[in-house]
Amino acid sequence: MEKFRIAVRKFDPFESTMQKLWDAFCLENNLQIEAEMIPMELHDLYETTISKKGLKEGKWDIAHINTDWIYDAVHEKAVLDLFSFIAENPPENFPHGWHKSLLQLQQLDNGIYGLPFHDGPECLIYRKDLFENETEKENFKKQLGYELATPKTWKQFIEIAAFFNRPEENLYGCIFANYPDGHNMVFDFCLQLWTRGGSLINNKNQICINSQPAIEALDFYRTIVNDKNAVHPKSAVFGSVEAGMAFAEGQAAMAINWFGFASMAEVIEESKVKGKIDITSLPSDPDHKTASLNVYWLYTIGSGSQHKKLAYDFLRFATTAESDKLLTTEGGIGCRKSTWKDPSINTLIPFYHKLEMLHENALTLPQTPIWPKVCEFIDHMVLKAINSDIPSAQLLEETQINIQKIE
Repeated sequence: MEKFRIAVRKFDPFESTMQKLWDAFCLENNLQIEAEMIPMELHDLYETTISKKGLKEGKWDIAHINTDWIYDAVHEKAVLDLFSFIAENPPENFPHGWHKSLLQLQQLDNGIYGLPFHDGPECLIYRKDLFENETEKENFKKQLGYELATPKTWKQFIEIAAFFNRPEENLYGCIFANYPDGHNMVFDFCLQLWTRGGSLINNKNQICINSQPAIEALDFYRTIVNDKNAVHPKSAVFGSVEAGMAFAEGQAAMAINWFGFASMAEVIEESKVKGKIDITSLPSDPDHKTASLNVYWLYTIGSGSQHKKLAYDFLRFATTAESDKLLTTEGGIGCRKSTWKDPSINTLIPFYHKLEMLHENALTLPQTPIWPKVCEFIDHMVLKAINSDIPSAQLLEETQINIQKIE
C-alpha cells in the first residue's frame, strides 16, 4: 500500500502526539503502514486541503481542519460525512464524552464532518506569582489606589499591564498576537466587540460590524497594542504560537490567548513559568458580560481518500480517553470531559478543570460561506487601524461596504 497521508497543523505537541498515536495504532492492530505526516502553517494547510482540493482528490487521507474552515470544507465536498461510520461503530462514549460546544460546529446539513482534536477557548492567562506577591500588591495599591487582582474591566487591564511593564527586566505588561494571518487580530476584535455588548450579526442575520460597540472595540484595541508602556514590543510580529512561547519564557505578566498556551507553559521544557500561571475570564466593559471564543480543531477524513475505513479506525483510536490525555501531556489540549477532570492532569496543570467554565461563556463565529472573506477584511481593517490614524468609524464603514458587496 502507498503511504497513508496526514495533513497536520504545525505545532510541536501536535506533531509528537500524532506520531505516537500512529505508532501505537499500528502496534495494536498489527499494521505495517507508514504514515506521512506533513506539518503546515495555517495558510498552507487551508490551501493544500481545501483550496487545492487535496482532501477531495485523495492526496490527504486525514487532515486537521479548524472549525473556521469546516463550513467551506463541507460545501466544497472535501471532507467525509462520518455519520454512518459513527452509527455503526461509535467513538468511545460518543457523544457524552464531550461538552456539547465541541460537537456543534462540525454538524452541518445533517452530517457529522469531524471529531474533536484540540481545543481551548480564548482566556486571560496571567502570572499568579506576580499577582500574589506582597511587595507588588503593596506598590500597586500605593500607585493606583485599589487592590491588585486580575482585571475585571478593560480600564483595569491597561493599568495593570502598565504597572508590570518592565523592559529592563525583559518583562512586559501583556502580549498580543498581531501577525496578520487572518486569525488572531480578527479574534481579538471579536472579543473586544462581544465584551462591550456588541455582535457580529444584525437582526436580519447578516454580518454587520458597523456599530457603536465596534467603534469602541477598535478604538481600544488600536490604542492598547500601540502602547509601548504596556505591551511586548514584538507583538506586531507574533502569531499565537510565538506569543505563547514568549509568555512561557516569562516575558509577560498577562496574555490574551488560547487556553492551550497556558497549559503548554506548564508542560514544555523551555517554560520558565511552570507553577506560576493561572487563567481567568477576559475583562469586559462595565455592565457587560465577559466572553470567550471557541474555535477548535477537528480530525477530518478526505472525501477522496482511498483508505476511508482505515482512516476512521485511526480516528476512533486517536479520540479515546487515553489518546486525548496523551495530547494534553504532550502540550496540546484534550477535548474530553474526562481529561478536563483528570486528577493527574490537574496536578500537572492546576487550572485544567476551568475549561468547563470557559466553554459556558464561549461564543462562536458565524457559519456562512462568506466568513473566510469577511475574516480577511476584518484582519486588514485592524491592521490598518493599528498602523494609521484613520478614524475607527471610517474604517468600520469601509469594511462593512466591502462585506455587503460579497453577501
